[in-house]
Amino acid sequence: NLVPYPRIHFMLSSYAPIISAEKAFHEQHSVPEITNTVFEPSSVMAKCDPRHGKYMACCLMYRGDVVPKDVNSAVHSIKTKRTVQFVDWCPTGFKCGINYQPPTVVPGGDLAKVRRAVCMISNNTAVAEVFSRIDRKFDLMYAKRAFVHWYVGEGMEEGEFSEAREDLAALEKDYEEVGAEGEDDDDEVDEY
Repeated sequence: NLVPYPRIHFMLSSYAPIISAEKAFHEQHSVPEITNTVFEPSSVMAKCDPRHGKYMACCLMYRGDVVPKDVNSAVHSIKTKRTVQFVDWCPTGFKCGINYQPPTVVPGGDLAKVRRAVCMISNNTAVAEVFSRIDRKFDLMYAKRAFVHWYVGEGMEEGEFSEAREDLAALEKDYEEVGAEGEDDDDEVDEY
């Protein structure tokens, strides 16, 4: 399951390869290459670095010229290299799917046509970076009461802003705690 707790339900999506039509070259990317690429920050569709967080779950959906043997090998390689951090309390499980239809592109669009691609939906504690950035920007604007009058004029109460800000701060803390779970357990055992 991608959602371990009800509040921890914000997914990151990643896609590889992302190659522009102008820079397209005839060398095709292998399954291990696109699998490794999908874990890099440049492939993530949100501005955060998954290497700063820990994964709770991953779902890899391949499309095109892909065989299960290559997928299993690529996933095994990621698990054994341990370059991708998973939380201690969750088994390192990958859900994988294969659609044998080649990836489609918009005719005349910016993306190059490729023989294979992978889309990853993952639950990673690094998504808290996004919330942190929103918090900082909110604080700057709310300190000046920017745009508040428009919302109050539409029937919102000013206290709802503070409440929403507290909710987002609590969500950020939830992600931090989920990432730290299991790390303190060893210390507690030593104390007794």
